[in-house]
Amino acid sequence: MTDEIVRYEVTSGIATVTLDSPGNRNALSAQLIAEITAHLESAVADEQVRAVLLTHTGATFCAGADLRESAAEGGPAAGTARMLGLLRRLVELPKPVVARVDGNVRAGGIGLVGACDIAIVGPATTFAFTEVRLGLAPAIITLTLRGRMTERSLARYYLTGETFDAKAAAASGLVTVAVEDVDAEVEAVCGGLRRGSPQGLAESKRLSTAGTRAGFDSDAASLQALSQRLFESDEAREGVTSFLEKRPPRWVRE
Repeated sequence: MTDEIVRYEVTSGIATVTLDSPGNRNALSAQLIAEITAHLESAVADEQVRAVLLTHTGATFCAGADLRESAAEGGPAAGTARMLGLLRRLVELPKPVVARVDGNVRAGGIGLVGACDIAIVGPATTFAFTEVRLGLAPAIITLTLRGRMTERSLARYYLTGETFDAKAAAASGLVTVAVEDVDAEVEAVCGGLRRGSPQGLAESKRLSTAGTRAGFDSDAASLQALSQRLFESDEAREGVTSFLEKRPPRWVRE
């Protein structure tokens, strides 16, 4: 049997889903996405659970797409469909999802943070939209980000691919709060969620995610098609190859 790489535990009404694949920096492999999804369904089915806490082990919350797996699958179609399904499920889940992050977040991993209702990040957290440096664009994850980040922030970080810290993420709207003691803040937030009624939490979440859900309905298909087209391009093949070979792509100008 394949070892589990996403852990699940329920304590005092909070279902904790822990990404635990530090060997590949919690990349969004088929296995990781399938296990997250299965645990989300367990949380929905459990009447004692009021909210989901999404967190991680190791120095990286999530590095984004598993580029080696995409190459092995012969293309991006399966991977983009899996990613779209996971983001939609997080947004549509009838229970609040809280992200607890204190580590690196890259590319598609930022989409996970954006899909969570509340995002609490610690001082070790950094972000970067690395897609532009690989011949790609943050297509699908835009669905969970454009309602949170300002247009100016999206433009800067999408276009430069630069790394930005927890405070900059909070200022941009990407995360709810950047704090020194992430666990204390998580406990305070979860304490509030434990007081909510199931119906109250579900309907309040529907109100707060209305714009994002509308974006999925109107734009998901076109953004998935864009993502697939970019992944299949010559530039992306060069970008991914250079990444795997740990060298600059040929278009870099110093």
